[in-house]
Amino acid sequence: MSISNQNLKFYNSLTSSKEIFKPINKSRIGMYVCGPTVYNTVHLGNCRTFISFDLIYRYLKHIGYDIRYVRNITDVGHLEENSDDDKILKRAKIENLEPMEVVQKYSNEFHEIMEKFSLVKPSIEPTASGHIPEQIEMIEEIISNGHAYEKNGSVYFDLNSFSNDFDYGRLSKRNLDDVINESRKLENVSDKKNPQDFALWKKAADKHIMKWNSPWSLGFPGWHLECSAMSRKYLGEKFDIHGGGIDLKFPHHDCEIAQCESTNKKNPANYWLHTNMLTLNGKKMSKSTNNFILPQEIFDGNNKFFEKSFSPNIVKFFMYQAHYRSQLDISNDALLASEKGFKKIEKAFFLIDDLKVSKSCDFNCDSWIDKCYQNLNDDINTPKLIANIFEIVKFIFEVKNDKMKIDKESKTKIKNSLSVFVEEILGLNFTQKSSDNLDVDLIELVKEIRNIERDKKNYELSDLIRDRLNSLGINIEDNKWKKF
Repeated sequence: MSISNQNLKFYNSLTSSKEIFKPINKSRIGMYVCGPTVYNTVHLGNCRTFISFDLIYRYLKHIGYDIRYVRNITDVGHLEENSDDDKILKRAKIENLEPMEVVQKYSNEFHEIMEKFSLVKPSIEPTASGHIPEQIEMIEEIISNGHAYEKNGSVYFDLNSFSNDFDYGRLSKRNLDDVINESRKLENVSDKKNPQDFALWKKAADKHIMKWNSPWSLGFPGWHLECSAMSRKYLGEKFDIHGGGIDLKFPHHDCEIAQCESTNKKNPANYWLHTNMLTLNGKKMSKSTNNFILPQEIFDGNNKFFEKSFSPNIVKFFMYQAHYRSQLDISNDALLASEKGFKKIEKAFFLIDDLKVSKSCDFNCDSWIDKCYQNLNDDINTPKLIANIFEIVKFIFEVKNDKMKIDKESKTKIKNSLSVFVEEILGLNFTQKSSDNLDVDLIELVKEIRNIERDKKNYELSDLIRDRLNSLGINIEDNKWKKF
């Protein structure tokens, strides 16, 4: 099968169906993904979204598209639910920092985590605070078109007016009456005409630090506005793909669509793609219930949920074993299984060069490659792709054990294809073990021996092993782990 983009399908949340991907421009794609709000360390659920869209980006590049990938940074305007407290300002008070110090600190942390996961950097990474003029301009257009109003220095989107001309809630499948009923229960703002109206611009209180001049007041933009303004600036009024987590469907993405339709009468994106939630040990991740883990805590092994550390590579591989639209539960056993599986793939890959060559091959390589592409073209079906990869892994081991034959051409084709699917498209890293490098299995054995000695209360020896490993750059923490 030749590489073709003609059969690529995406599940479009807007239509609730799989659709053939037909880009606006035959060779160039515009993709916008909602990025992090940099008021705290990025959590693992967010990472799943960015890992999923990194894969989509990689695959679109692989099949020949030129793609402009825009992923924003929310550094202003994301208010606490049911209050006017900005999340970044709240964090700044807690840490006794300037708001932009908070932004810089957690932006740096975010980029470090993305780098550890080996994610490709977006083409453009705009910030909300860097695009205030564009947001003010868009508000003026919405007001001019009769779908927003000013009250006491704040500007609100008029959902009743908008709904006279457009269908609000098509993405989340909520009708206006449902939104109205939900809003009445939560409403605390008296300036609004209607409880369901959302803020486009908020007048800042005197104590509010992050504020800008506007035609209406000294204030700051609403959260939903930034994505509409920045996607329009860098991708135009109409682009191909808009992505984000499923939790953003309502209200964020519904509001984005409403803002864009209010200015240019267009839904901004043809395809709306959403990743599903990540749970921990069968329960929703939540700080309030202490069922919560950060990426670095997995990498270091310094947590109560998992018996050992796991590399970013393994966490990433684990995520790919479920479809990006499926809910996924992370657990100690699941990560152990993923580690075992990836090591098997890795071992097979490095066995290929040493396989004995025959005049014929007992495996149809072209058919296998076809199946891999078919699964990727089917809404990026990574579980099926990985199942196909294990098919070729099994064959490699059978050749090694003289149970199957392979010819020279197939040997080259399998190695190149396995590298393409695993390294180039999935973005996973094969690391060949050698005498010049620390062997991962040996390190784990040393850790295991240390834990045994520690359990025996042989603290002198266990501390010595810990200190020697730490001196080699291998982080060891004496955390208490228990299996849930």
